[in-house]
Amino acid sequence: MIFRPLTARAGSRRAAVPALMMRALMMRALRMIVALMLGGTPVAWSQAQAAVTTPAAAQNPAWTTPIAPFHIAGNLYYVGSQDLASYLIVTPQGDILINSSLQSSVPLIRHSVEQLGFHFSDIRILLISHAHHDHDAGSAEIIRQTHAKYMVMDADVSVVESGGRTDFAYGKSQLYPAAKVDRVLHDGDSVRLGDAVLVAHETPGHTRGCTTWTMRVHEGGRVLDVVIVGSWNVNPGYQLVDRPRHPASYPGIAADFRHTFAVLKSLHCDVFLGAHGSYFNMVAKLARLRAGAKDNVWIDPRGYRAAVQEREHAFETELARQASLP
Repeated sequence: MIFRPLTARAGSRRAAVPALMMRALMMRALRMIVALMLGGTPVAWSQAQAAVTTPAAAQNPAWTTPIAPFHIAGNLYYVGSQDLASYLIVTPQGDILINSSLQSSVPLIRHSVEQLGFHFSDIRILLISHAHHDHDAGSAEIIRQTHAKYMVMDADVSVVESGGRTDFAYGKSQLYPAAKVDRVLHDGDSVRLGDAVLVAHETPGHTRGCTTWTMRVHEGGRVLDVVIVGSWNVNPGYQLVDRPRHPASYPGIAADFRHTFAVLKSLHCDVFLGAHGSYFNMVAKLARLRAGAKDNVWIDPRGYRAAVQEREHAFETELARQASLP
């Protein structure tokens, strides 16, 4: 069977074509009926669906393109799409999932977990890399299906609990169903389940509570340090410098980015991963595996150091450009 993920159906609010308006009204009526049949309220259902304001596939098709899930090392597996990374950590006491991705990603993630032979209902803990809709919009649905405990870095809690509304950059454009956080994390906190221990490193800038996860896995008689980079990117529109009529995106954002790069440079990395497959050249590394690579392509400390250096240079270049503006 070929698995095809669902796609976001949110249309532009500016659409004025009568046919589109009629279709939207019909879909809203259908959602209300379904909500009532499920015992919910039509208001809550319509609000949750209306929260999706950015069609994901239009942004980047790789976000919704499925790939076969795969083993990385030890008890760590990849269950995301071609570019939106989700990770499953398997333990005898249940599993941990990192990143719920888009609302439309949930069936893809579930299919990947089950394709590997695991049970979606065994997910006990849900974590995220940061509070942007491409990494946490599916959280409410995954929690509904699995009853997992949701754990989020302190500075991102208000964003996930408001469905994106308090985000400093996308609070009016990238909304999604809100989800209640069960445990507020702080820099350096450990998340434990069974024999798995993950450490949360606050690496802010991309979001206030952006989180880089580290853990250790056993593979081939070795103990490997895994680094899952939360993000290191200065997105288009981010203001790093206070200027007249152009305030910084939030106070201290440039200092936060500098702190992030200091943290990333301090981490020992064997297995290099990230919130997007593109961070660690996932597609190219999968091609090497298909071509018969004998080594574990995910062990890439040199690639990690080079990527951190390149992203830090990109940040400093953008900071200097903005500082030079009138």
